[in-house]
Amino acid sequence: MAVANTTKTSWRLQEIVAHSSNVVCLALGKNSGRLLATGGEDCRVNIWAVSKPNCIMSLTGHNNPVECVKFNNSEEQVVAGSQSGSLRVWDLEAAKILRTLMGHKANICSLDFHPFGEYLASGSMDTNIKLWDVRRKGCVFRYKGHTQAVRCLAFSPDGKWLASASDDSTIKLWDLTAGKMITEFTAHTGAINILQFHPNEYLLASGSSDRTIKLWDLEKFKMIGSSEGEMGPVRCLAFNLDGFCLYSGAVDSLRVYGWEPDRCFDVVPVGWGKVADLAICNHQLIGVSYNLTNVSSYVVDLTRVKKSGSVIQGVIQDEQPLTEPSPKGSTLRRNYDRPLTTCSTQRRSPSSEDEKESSAEIRNPEDYKDFFQPKSAICRLILHLTFYCYRFSPGLLLNLTVASSTPVLRVEPTVVATAPRPIPVVTARPPTSNHPPAPHPAPPPVVAMAKAKPQPSVILSTRNEPIGLNVEDFLPVSVVLGDDEALAQIRKGHDTMCVMLTSRHKNLDTIRAVWGSGDVKTSLDSAVSMKDLSIVVDILNIVNLKPSLWKLDLCTSILPQIEELLQSKYESYVQTGCTSLKLILKRFWPLISDTLTAPPSVGVDITREERHQKCKACYKQLKNLSNVVKNKADQVGRHGSAFKELQLLMAPLDY
Repeated sequence: MAVANTTKTSWRLQEIVAHSSNVVCLALGKNSGRLLATGGEDCRVNIWAVSKPNCIMSLTGHNNPVECVKFNNSEEQVVAGSQSGSLRVWDLEAAKILRTLMGHKANICSLDFHPFGEYLASGSMDTNIKLWDVRRKGCVFRYKGHTQAVRCLAFSPDGKWLASASDDSTIKLWDLTAGKMITEFTAHTGAINILQFHPNEYLLASGSSDRTIKLWDLEKFKMIGSSEGEMGPVRCLAFNLDGFCLYSGAVDSLRVYGWEPDRCFDVVPVGWGKVADLAICNHQLIGVSYNLTNVSSYVVDLTRVKKSGSVIQGVIQDEQPLTEPSPKGSTLRRNYDRPLTTCSTQRRSPSSEDEKESSAEIRNPEDYKDFFQPKSAICRLILHLTFYCYRFSPGLLLNLTVASSTPVLRVEPTVVATAPRPIPVVTARPPTSNHPPAPHPAPPPVVAMAKAKPQPSVILSTRNEPIGLNVEDFLPVSVVLGDDEALAQIRKGHDTMCVMLTSRHKNLDTIRAVWGSGDVKTSLDSAVSMKDLSIVVDILNIVNLKPSLWKLDLCTSILPQIEELLQSKYESYVQTGCTSLKLILKRFWPLISDTLTAPPSVGVDITREERHQKCKACYKQLKNLSNVVKNKADQVGRHGSAFKELQLLMAPLDY
């Protein structure tokens, strides 16, 4: 294994013999960047740790060479498509086959898992795209329109659209709900190899054998940018985690692009040849390529890569720095509306036929347990079986949905996905020392119960452990307990939880009774009067889905609550507050501005005076919120992106 030089921007991590015959395809796990799946002419799928030389698991079952492979978002499942057109899905945690799917008439060329549900899409040389329900073991829809092999598939981050790219040089965007094509992009002149959705904005990037990268606005369905600097076919694309730049992998090089305006920030030579996949973890970009039976992995230190600057003929110049562009480009672009929660993958039993045909051979038990059966598994089991409502520590979060055109509240419990595995940094091995290692300190004495962890400053909307609960409380202690003592320990705090849930249910019943009359304003006022932000969040999540319900009266009531939501330690509250504030600014700022700047009317106009008072109150509250947004706009990640967009929307308040 190569050791990284601290002065280098890129280096080769390792090279392994991945299969007994030629490697045909590979895929990195994008969630962690730790896992690699390879498919070969030996009809096997092998699972590897990126930084280790030994195979973790070898999956068999295909009778023809494996042409395409893909991890699901949680990296608990992997799907492989063969030369014959069959698909096989394996459960990596259970180390067994999950499903065998048949239906394509030719090679499988592309695969992608739906970001939330248990669905996957496959594209084939037969020009068809199929949407599969993994639970029911069947094809639920077929999309036709391409005239050549479908080389790439990608679900949008909100799970509503599917983008497909083909050797026919076209990109098609499909609406999964309507089951039809939304639009088609035809600007490429060569086969399209890769598609990548922006993590937040309505933006799609495509890379082609015509040596260009094109960016597409998915609100206006038009091209907003095109690169011209690639020296060969574009093979891989990856947006930076904050969405501010795009990485492009081609033969022996990595380029960093910006858009609106188009510019190339940096060009990094990397000796990876025909790179086949990219993943980002902990400020490092992992690239993998294959040749014959070998697979090589490379690392690029993103802290040494330029992500801003000025451009002349596609190359950065540092002497004349360009004004930093807006994070959202020259126009405000819509963000994806993701569900607040997602369903975790349920463990399903394979059919006896699948088990006979396929197997999962664990070749490295230690790495297998580390990756697919981590110690946190007991935590997930307890959460799923005992405390499904743990994430609602501020109050039980109930999913309020609009059942019809008439506003009706329906109360449903929400199922929560487990948090992703921790991501390690791929670094050089530390130098050895001649000094003997320091002796390990003696282990502390065993205590009956561990202390609860302090609560974090920001509570994420998805997490692996409950807030305010200690997992060790539910595990056996050093002293053997009888049945009664064990049950009493498990039910600790049960009465308090029941009181809280009962109170929450009573409040929601009250709100639902008012909501049924069709008076949204009174419903919101009732929720505010209960002084329970979780109730307000539930109502806003419904109103945000139906912008037509928003009125100026609602703004005066809800803006003070939004200020509290934006400063909440709960991530889901902040998300709801940002969405509501964005809707208010887009729908009502023109009215507020026009009303306050209009000359006084002649005579008495009571309606106008009432509207003027409401607009004046809204303006005052928006000014207060503007300061909150400015203070939070420096955050990184999805929240930082949302606050930067709000800051742009609120810019007119300063004039």
